[in-house]
Amino acid sequence: MSLRLRLVTGTDTGVGKTVATAALAAAHHATGRRVAVVKPVQTGLSPEEPGDSAEVHRLAGVDTTELVRLPEPLAPESAAFRSGAVLPTAAELARRIATWSDSTTPPEVVLVEGAGGVAVRLDNAGGTLLDLGIALESYGAVDVVLVVRAGLGTLSVTELSVEAIRRAGLEPAGIIIGSWPADPDLAERSNAEDLPRLTGVPLIGRIPAGAGALPTGRFRADAISWLA
Repeated sequence: MSLRLRLVTGTDTGVGKTVATAALAAAHHATGRRVAVVKPVQTGLSPEEPGDSAEVHRLAGVDTTELVRLPEPLAPESAAFRSGAVLPTAAELARRIATWSDSTTPPEVVLVEGAGGVAVRLDNAGGTLLDLGIALESYGAVDVVLVVRAGLGTLSVTELSVEAIRRAGLEPAGIIIGSWPADPDLAERSNAEDLPRLTGVPLIGRIPAGAGALPTGRFRADAISWLA
């Protein structure tokens, strides 16, 4: 089995990863590709509450799954430590993603949505989303999409995140601005020009602010226009 695997991570929490993941999924699906989305670890929700994978399914209409859930709204390692839970290792998460994807009609693209930024720990051993990406290379080609903020402060943290991705031996395929205002100010307009220049990574999308509140039909129809 060979998969195309795209890790969707961010420079921080709250930058718009889930909506960006849904937009990527909808755009891939609109071109005729079979797409699936995995959330390896979800925190901050009770068992009955819909999580990020449910939101992606609502917006994009593709198959989604969540592998682990922890109730406290903390980084996965911290939430697991407080609850006494033992999280799967990055290698085990990779195996579960590959096994879930190995169906009679396997997806052509699997998007893996992280939690927070690139250095957030997903397991008890300190494994991060980047470690998960390295483990996933056993199952297919892996690249990384980085979701960032539009405004002041984004240049430095984006450069640091790209540096970490490259240091892990993974390929940053593109940057997406997770919430692009209808009337961007000078800093936001400048950042859109400077992000690819300073990182060497193409800006592949700008998700309009509030896109997650659009009706699903409109979201799916418009998503491809938000991405390069």
